[in-house]
Formats: sequence, C-alpha cells, structure tokens
Amino acid sequence: MLEWSNLNGETKQMASLNKVILIGNVGQDPDVRYSASGTAVARFSIATNERWISRGTNEPKEHTEWHTIVTFGQLAERVKEYVTKGRQVYVEGRIRANTWTDVNGIKHTRTEIHAREVLFLGSRRDGGAPSSGKRPGGKEEKDEDVIDLGVDDDFSVSDLGPAVEMDDLSLTPGD
Repeated sequence: MLEWSNLNGETKQMASLNKVILIGNVGQDPDVRYSASGTAVARFSIATNERWISRGTNEPKEHTEWHTIVTFGQLAERVKEYVTKGRQVYVEGRIRANTWTDVNGIKHTRTEIHAREVLFLGSRRDGGAPSSGKRPGGKEEKDEDVIDLGVDDDFSVSDLGPAVEMDDLSLTPGD
C-alpha cells in the first residue's frame, strides 16, 4: 500500500495507480466504430520517439514506440473530427491489456491506452490536414483560437532528458 502526506499533513493511501501520459504524433487517422448501444469508439496510433547518443560509438540512436489509443463516447466523436495523421497530441489515460483466443486457438494480447483526455497540440494545419478555417458551430478559426501549451513545434520526448541511462543497451535486434 502506497502512503503519502498531503500539504495539510493528512496521510493518504493508494492501492495502485494506472496512469499514462504521452505526447506524440498520430500515425493514422482514427478508425471510429459504434457499439451495439450506439457508443462511439475511436482507435488510432501515436508514435513517441527517444533519442540518445551511444556511449560506445558516440553515434546518435533513436527508438520509436507505437501506442494504440482508444477513446469512447463524446471524446471519440471529438477525436473523429479533429485527429488526423501527423498531428501532435497529448494523451492521458490508463494501460489496458486485452487478451483473446482466435478461431485457430491462438492466444493474442494487445496493449492499449484507454484515453480519458486527448489534447490537440498546435492547429489542425500542423498535422498536414487542410484547414477549413471553421471551428465547430461554423465559427471562423483564428490563430488566437489555438491554445499554446508551451510546447515547441520541434519538441521531442528526448527534450525531457533520459529517464535512465541507455548504456548502449538496445531493444531493437540488429542495433
């Protein structure tokens, strides 16, 4: 059991925490489907990149990790409208592993991020999608309508610094 004290000196307990925060570029336009009850379910992928300099060879290295993002309901509808390939997004949610057995008896597991929040970084034009100049409700889109979260256009996850030293360990075969 994890315990901590808040600023009031109260001790709090938490059994566990399943929280993911990602900033990455959308790899494909969302696939939106609807459940039997009519709930929208949007699925899309984003890529996060990690860059470092190899200690042994002093060469730049890069690793791209792909994440499957799933959204539901109204959030899925907004994703359908605004998320396009190449667009940079901030995603907050939880990890979910789905396991199933196919018709051939082979067991499969897929790890997904079930998003609770998706923020669209930059404007629609940044993702390479043509902008209509209109926002929902028919209002004109202006530069001041784009929320600046203080993230530069050339921001990379590596700008945050290494979480651990890579020490020339490679997770990619043949590297």
